[in-house]
Amino acid sequence: VQLQASGGGTVQAGGSLRLSCRTSPNIFKAAPVSWYRQAQGNQRELVARLPVTGSPDYADSVKGRFTMSKDYARNTVYLAMDSLKPEDTAMYYCHTFYRRDIWGRGTQVTVSS
Repeated sequence: VQLQASGGGTVQAGGSLRLSCRTSPNIFKAAPVSWYRQAQGNQRELVARLPVTGSPDYADSVKGRFTMSKDYARNTVYLAMDSLKPEDTAMYYCHTFYRRDIWGRGTQVTVSS
């Protein structure tokens, strides 16, 4: 498994969660990693992207609330989600392109009002 996503759950509005996406060392060092989400009945959308070097980019809907970061010791990319809203409810997927499209298994985030 080249991308292992975890950390979803159910929280109340205003709460926080941290998603993790563990990769292989080759991917971690050489490829950007993104988080996408797909709410029921909606298309999959890009939430945040962390390039190999430089700062992450965020969708307007999550700017100021979500933060991507890297843990070099664990080959893991995190998505810290604060001030969660019911509209953040979705299946979240991590993704990279390393020779091909690679998707992690989704992790469900549910935010209750």
